[in-house]
Amino acid sequence: MTSSFTVHAAFGYEQLMGRWSRRLAPKFIDFVGLAGGEKILDVGCGTGSLTFELAKSRDLAEIQAIDFSSVFVAAAKERNTDPRITIEQADATALPFEDNVFDRALALLVLHFVPESGKAVAEMRRVTRPGGVVAAVVWDHLGGMPAMRMMIDTVAALSESGRQMRNRYCFQPMLQPGEMKRTFVEQGLADVTETELMVRMDYQNFDDYWAPIAAGEGPLGKYMTTLDAAERTRTEAAVRDAYEAGRADGPRSFASVAWACRGIVP
Repeated sequence: MTSSFTVHAAFGYEQLMGRWSRRLAPKFIDFVGLAGGEKILDVGCGTGSLTFELAKSRDLAEIQAIDFSSVFVAAAKERNTDPRITIEQADATALPFEDNVFDRALALLVLHFVPESGKAVAEMRRVTRPGGVVAAVVWDHLGGMPAMRMMIDTVAALSESGRQMRNRYCFQPMLQPGEMKRTFVEQGLADVTETELMVRMDYQNFDDYWAPIAAGEGPLGKYMTTLDAAERTRTEAAVRDAYEAGRADGPRSFASVAWACRGIVP
C-alpha cells in the first residue's frame, strides 16, 4: 500500500489535523457504538486520536491500532500507557490479523488517503466477526471543509498547478456523497448507514493556521514544497488575505463536516 498523506513530524500533524481529529473521535464513537468486553481495531491510527478516545471506555477488552507511517506509530507508542492498547506499523490493505478476531474495525480520517480504499474496507470486514461492525469517517473535502478550501481555492486562482492540486484534493477516494456507502455495500456489508458529523476548527491567528502547512505537512504542505521562494511568499500573502478577510489577524472558527459510514458483517 502507498499513502497519499505527507507527514514529516508528529507535532506538525497534530497542529495541522490531529487536534481536529480528537474533536471528531467521540462523535464517531457515538455513531459506531461500543459494548463491554469488545476487541477493537483502529485502522490508520495516526497519533492516536481515536485509539486513546476509545481507551476512555474502561469496559473494552483490547484495542489494536495500526498505521502505515512509522512516524505516527512511534508517536502513538510514546503516548501510550494503557496495557489494553497495542500499536504497530501495518498496511490497511493487508492487515496482519486472522479472520473474525475483532468486534469492530474502525478507521478515522484514513480511507481517502488509501489508493486501494475498497481493498482496505474488505480487509476490515475480513478481520471482523459476523455481527460485528465496520465503520469509517472521512472529511468532506469538496463541500464541508471551508478552512482548507480557503487555501485550496486561493492557490487555484493563482496558478495552473494550484488548480490541479484542488482537483486532487477535492476528489480523493471516498469523499463524495454516497461513495463510501456504495463501497461498503460492494464489500458485502449489511445494514449500511451513512451520516454527517460536524466539528469546528478554531484557530488563534493566521500563524496557528499556517505553520504546519508552511512546514510541509499534509497535502497542502506538500504543495507548498513544490513552489519556489517567490511563489511561496506570494501564496502565503494571498492565503493570509483570505484568512483575515479584511479584518485584523486573530481568531477564526470554521465548521467542518465529515462523512461517516458503518455496516454489519453478515
